Amino acid sequence: MSDVLQIAGKTYSSRLLVGTGKYKDFEETRLAIEASGAEIVTVAIRRVNIGQDASQPSLLDAVPPSKYTYLPNTAGCYSADDAVRTLRLGRELLDGHNLVKLEVLGDSTTLYPNVRETLKAAEVLVKDGFDVMVYTSDDPIIAKELEQIGCVAVMPLASLIGSGMGILNPWNLRLIIENAKVPVLVDAGVGTASDAAIAMELGCDGILMNTAIASARDPIRMARAMNLAVQAGRDSFLAGRMPRKLYSADPSSPISGLIGAK
Repeated sequence: MSDVLQIAGKTYSSRLLVGTGKYKDFEETRLAIEASGAEIVTVAIRRVNIGQDASQPSLLDAVPPSKYTYLPNTAGCYSADDAVRTLRLGRELLDGHNLVKLEVLGDSTTLYPNVRETLKAAEVLVKDGFDVMVYTSDDPIIAKELEQIGCVAVMPLASLIGSGMGILNPWNLRLIIENAKVPVLVDAGVGTASDAAIAMELGCDGILMNTAIASARDPIRMARAMNLAVQAGRDSFLAGRMPRKLYSADPSSPISGLIGAK
């Protein structure tokens, strides 16, 4: 296990993180997560029962915390105060768990991050002892500020949440990756396996996704495809792309030592 993802002092063999929403039931959630190979699963504290309602089935029974690292998130929060309050509740429900995903939205139409409220919440959470993985825009300056505050990973969007539009600005992602000293994971916008492979080929440390798997016609098959795509993209990045030659061809086979005609 030489090439591992390291977040907040812990290592993971999988670079694919997955969400737990939008599945038809917890059994389908469990099967998709298994097929994805993910070791970190994110859960919306405001939307998924992990013990808030003792009378209803809990995700913790289908996807046990003993097997997976839980990443409680603040989906649906529109202010720093809301996000901080939600993650403190998540920490209580998960017995003092400190690894969290911060997400503060700007409006309900685009679900674009409110970066000013995100910065404010990140400062409070880091001071409160949380290990913060943070969803943000693809602005390299904001990403650096979040790292300097003490976030353990920055998670720029590839395109809007749930849009499946893929990577719209690879140049900004590259700027964030090249300047970061913490893991950079694409969060939001991946629509299919080729999007995941491209993100990894750009040099991302990992990808977090939910809708691309949960909304597929066959979520379990798509989870397996995403797993393979992330591995392929990572291998391709590490192997190094051949140089582009815009104005000259290069034969696929050697041109010296040819067998001559008798």
